[in-house]
Amino acid sequence: MWSHMLRRLAGEYTFNKPAEPSKLEEIKRKFNIQLPIELENLLKETDGINDEFGCHLIWSTDRIIEENEDLRNGEVFKDIYMPFDCLLFIADAGNGDLFAYSILNGSIQKDDIYVWNHEDDSRTWVAPSLTQFIEWWIDGNIRV
Repeated sequence: MWSHMLRRLAGEYTFNKPAEPSKLEEIKRKFNIQLPIELENLLKETDGINDEFGCHLIWSTDRIIEENEDLRNGEVFKDIYMPFDCLLFIADAGNGDLFAYSILNGSIQKDDIYVWNHEDDSRTWVAPSLTQFIEWWIDGNIRV
């Protein structure tokens, strides 16, 4: 599924080697979740997607782990934002806002993607799936 989309994006985006299986397991273990099938399959083909300037369209497994740990454990965040353990962040908008899956009762139950607004701490639906998120974000149909 992803190979077709990745070929379509090939001119403007760069891809990485597949994610190490141990990194996928580390995400699952650290955040006590199962990854959505779309995200796991994407990461098995390319450990993140970057634009021509090196900015991430979808984060690598290392960045997913680092950013989610920092947000969940950062003392400064606890005083100004709602807890982040109900979100798994996978990308950023480049302005401080982040894109994430919603975690409900300890699991990612839907494929929907949300944007977390760093200014007002809101969490807003932006896409019904990772595929749509990538397409809509690239096409400019998602504005934050």
